[in-house]
Amino acid sequence: MIVAVIQARMGSSRLPGKVLKDINGRTMLARVVRRASRSTLVNKVIVATTTAPRDKAIIDECKSLGIPSFRGSEQDVLDRYYRAAKLVYADAVVRITSDCPLVDPEIIDQVIQAFRKDGADYASNTMVSTYPRGLDVEVFTFSALEKAWREARETYQRVHVTPYFYQNPELFRLVPVTGAEDNSNYRWTVDTEEDLNLVRTVYARMDRDDSFSWRDVLNLMKIDPVLVDINRHIQQKSLEEC
Repeated sequence: MIVAVIQARMGSSRLPGKVLKDINGRTMLARVVRRASRSTLVNKVIVATTTAPRDKAIIDECKSLGIPSFRGSEQDVLDRYYRAAKLVYADAVVRITSDCPLVDPEIIDQVIQAFRKDGADYASNTMVSTYPRGLDVEVFTFSALEKAWREARETYQRVHVTPYFYQNPELFRLVPVTGAEDNSNYRWTVDTEEDLNLVRTVYARMDRDDSFSWRDVLNLMKIDPVLVDINRHIQQKSLEEC
């Protein structure tokens, strides 16, 4: 079974409560869930949140969306992923973060296909970045996840879930997935108010629907490059900035 595990919590340092921020009529988490659920190769979607009292709001949102949820460690996200995946008997896990409301089902399927074709332990479109930030998809076997869960020691490896895979290429079969052209200069993830403003503008231009593709967004930004300036100055935090 291939399970998409969407990590979500209210305690963001740069934009608190961002996962339940409104994006043109639906929460950001709802947008992510709806888009991930359109993957043709994902068998189940589950949200992995924390035991912090404030994250009950995420559990309530999951209930309203009709999807399962799991509550685990706030800081040890690797442990949270492992326990959520184990709970639903996942053979393979698709890692998606709840601050990527433009995540694309076509790209999810593309990474899963590469994962299957090459017999990978871990496949992603992040090892070699060619897609806009915010379309990040990582797929890994449950056995690889379990190995990382047992052996990863650095704090950032536990917080960010997957560094142990690509930092130990001798232990895992790693498969990078790249696009036909380099669009990694675009920033479509949500960490700040500027990021949120960009995504809200995109959804407004798309008539508040979420069935559009990432190519539609790319075309929109090429037609109206002013959109890119909304969050061009935002810097991504490094792995070590837990």
